Amino acid sequence: MSPVFGHGRLRLYLLKLLEESPRHGYEVIRLLQDRFLGVYSPSPGTIYPRLARLEEEGLVTHEVLEGKKVFTITDRGRDELNARLDELADLEQEISDSVRDIAREVKEDVRDTVKSLREELTQMARDVRQGANQEQSRSRNEQREAWREQKAEWQRQKQEWQRQSHEWKHDWKRVWADSFTGHGSRDRDARLGQMLAEFVEELRGDAAGAQVTEETLATAQDALYDAARRIRDALR
Repeated sequence: MSPVFGHGRLRLYLLKLLEESPRHGYEVIRLLQDRFLGVYSPSPGTIYPRLARLEEEGLVTHEVLEGKKVFTITDRGRDELNARLDELADLEQEISDSVRDIAREVKEDVRDTVKSLREELTQMARDVRQGANQEQSRSRNEQREAWREQKAEWQRQKQEWQRQSHEWKHDWKRVWADSFTGHGSRDRDARLGQMLAEFVEELRGDAAGAQVTEETLATAQDALYDAARRIRDALR
């Protein structure tokens, strides 16, 4: 029960509400709840027994309307209310003060809640920005690392191509020399030498007119290595 209703003062306030208008028990509960901004809400176990006691004392009476007990103040009840007008005025003032205190507390709670929420949102936004910056930094680092790895792979492929080209060149010179040393048919070897010479000349022409990149260099390396392998297999 609200502190302002100590020492039988709820009884007095019930008489005051019924003096304003006949009411049923639920309506009395709702009016008290509204009066205290929802902070104080008397239970039916608090209100209905007091209304029954007031009726036993002849201060109120009731009639059943649409299945509900509607209580009305009696003349005897008005007499008690008029005899306690000063006490009722003090009670009204205390209720007003209590409601102002409640409103102030609610306002402070709302302000604190809003402040806390604003701080949480600010921190959340800060965390999101920080996370985004970290993600961008990580992405840039990953891109740089990927580029370094790709560049290293190109360098490796270039070195491998140069090595294999050197081996192919050595094998080609051997085949070229053999074509003029009397091994096998001289006509056949001469034709092979001519074919290889034309092949080399064609490659030089293509290379001179092309824009060579690491990727195309690696592709050419594979093609030349495959050609050298096929030539060696064919000559064996």
